[in-house]
Amino acid sequence: MFDKILIANRGEIALRVVRAAREMGIASVAVHSTADSDAMHVRMADEAICIGPPPSAQSYLSFPAIISACEISGAQAIHPGYGFLSENAAFVQAVEDHDLTFIGPTAEHIRVMGDKITAKDTMKALGVPCVPGSDGGVPTLEDAKRIGAEVGYPVIIKATAGGGGRGMKVARNDAEMERAFLTARSESKAAFGNDEVYIEKYLQKPRHIEIQVFGDGKGNAVHLGERDCSLQRRHQKVLEEAPGPAISDEMRAEIGKTCAEAVAKINYIGAGTIEFLYEDGNFYFIEMNTRLQVEHPVTEAIFGVDLVREQIRVAAGLPMSFTQDDLKINGHAIEVRINAEKLPHFSPCPGRITQYHAPGGLGVRMDSALYDGYSIPPYYDSLIAKLIVQGRDRPEALARLARALGELIVDGVDTTVPLFHALLQENAVLSGDYNIHWLERWLEENM
Repeated sequence: MFDKILIANRGEIALRVVRAAREMGIASVAVHSTADSDAMHVRMADEAICIGPPPSAQSYLSFPAIISACEISGAQAIHPGYGFLSENAAFVQAVEDHDLTFIGPTAEHIRVMGDKITAKDTMKALGVPCVPGSDGGVPTLEDAKRIGAEVGYPVIIKATAGGGGRGMKVARNDAEMERAFLTARSESKAAFGNDEVYIEKYLQKPRHIEIQVFGDGKGNAVHLGERDCSLQRRHQKVLEEAPGPAISDEMRAEIGKTCAEAVAKINYIGAGTIEFLYEDGNFYFIEMNTRLQVEHPVTEAIFGVDLVREQIRVAAGLPMSFTQDDLKINGHAIEVRINAEKLPHFSPCPGRITQYHAPGGLGVRMDSALYDGYSIPPYYDSLIAKLIVQGRDRPEALARLARALGELIVDGVDTTVPLFHALLQENAVLSGDYNIHWLERWLEENM
């Protein structure tokens, strides 16, 4: 086992890793920019090293700065959290080249799954169901129109190197295809330096269902059920829950087994999430995230496991501490992402926290790095907290969420908490009868 690990991240996820390491008796090293000198993860870690100025490119995304911090501190391994360098194959290779351990998948797995076309082809070969569409990149408008006719409109054009909704456009007919195709390519080039796009059938009312998988890198893998992440704004998740309200035990067992077998065949190591669109009883693969997800706590809640601890264990060469037969669902869990944003336009709202009180009680977990007097810097993602609740069933979890939101105090900045108070009054949310388009439409009508 490692004696010391470095956490190449910030905020609540960095603090999450610090806590897991401490419980395992492992020393932790926090890295931070000058803007994060007073951050909670810096205060809580055993050591802290400043790695650069506020811009991420000069600090949290700097290979030399992070690897140098490892050499200075004597850390043997790097936990990337999520975001930043967590899915950067070149960084993983650099870590390995310096005889350090990356707590996550191999560089090759990240490369394969980071390219949407290669990932889709790989999953098809492994028996995972995929959305009908092009067999690879679509180079010309004429090809795009031909595929649109073959697949059947509407279709969605996506950036091969995309993510976060960038380089993604819908075309409902030939007339819309030209603008959608050219715009998607242009956005992809600007955001990712790569204008290659591919085309898939655009499903009308799908849910976003993701399967949590975990492998030991030695041909063994399990699944930890699904999460429903269908409440989204601009392709960004807002609320996640597990198990999914629309997924039966039989469906869960079948798609979970398919996913676990797929990652076992490629000797995948660590945590991963296979994401699907789900409609009319069918699952369609869209991408695989080769990292810990923001919403991992809901899975931890219903299965009673620590996914970060497990990541560290398998990275150190230890076997997984559970088998598929050990994994039994207990109750229902919901997570809401609380951002420092001003409604209704969701504009970032950095500033000083004048008062902070976290909710508590049975079945309530608050993952946050906030504290009274903390100043949220303007340089990074606006996520400031994740509120996770668990109940014996979905109605109890919803009631607990409403109660916990009522207890939460975050003064000094605007947050998205009012959005969740409002959503908990909606029948579609209370019944679980929603899809990936529902929230956007609701926001247009109500905000």
